[in-house]
Amino acid sequence: MMKRILLVEDDPTIASGLMYAFEKEGYEAIHCKDIKSALAKIEIERFHLAILDMQLPDGSGILVSEKLNKTDTAIIFLTIVDDENEIVRSFEQGAADYITKPFRLRELLARIKRTLDAGGNKDSSQLLTIGEATIDTISGKVYIGASQIELTALEYRLLLIFATNKSVLLTRAQILEKIWDSSGNFVEDNTLTVYIKRLREKLGDAVNIETVRGMGYRAD
Repeated sequence: MMKRILLVEDDPTIASGLMYAFEKEGYEAIHCKDIKSALAKIEIERFHLAILDMQLPDGSGILVSEKLNKTDTAIIFLTIVDDENEIVRSFEQGAADYITKPFRLRELLARIKRTLDAGGNKDSSQLLTIGEATIDTISGKVYIGASQIELTALEYRLLLIFATNKSVLLTRAQILEKIWDSSGNFVEDNTLTVYIKRLREKLGDAVNIETVRGMGYRAD
């Protein structure tokens, strides 16, 4: 899975150049030109890294960073603001780097690579997605957008099974076998129905868990 970058930048020339460079480097990048659109995007998608301008048309990029701090997204500020207090404040709030404009593209790309490689965010192999949900398999946490969803151990295991078998029809017997293998606890067929119902209630419309009558379940 590609590393995903959120670029929040209101200058169209800079944004266009960076989006092209990110594509050439093999990153999947999303561009937002203001805080409102960035916050909306964060609600429904997850990113490995965010590059934020400090001065945006509708406020400070700090507002975006505060929202991202609730996730595992690494943050780099890319801004014309060269104020020591702002720089210190940014690092105190968890920024991985702070780069002032004008900047050298190769240096920026090197810092992006360093941040991603340094473990400032989760490696893509540690993140699974299904529908609008993201599973951090290292911490065992599940997110929809920036919000963490609280699941029981068995609910989490069920979601993990669906995420590693997206769009695949799984029989009830197959699901029960996988749960048994992971936990060593016996789960009855009727109990599985209850846990599927609870998982649906907690995930809402974020994940579609389809019942295939007489056969099993399919999720995506």
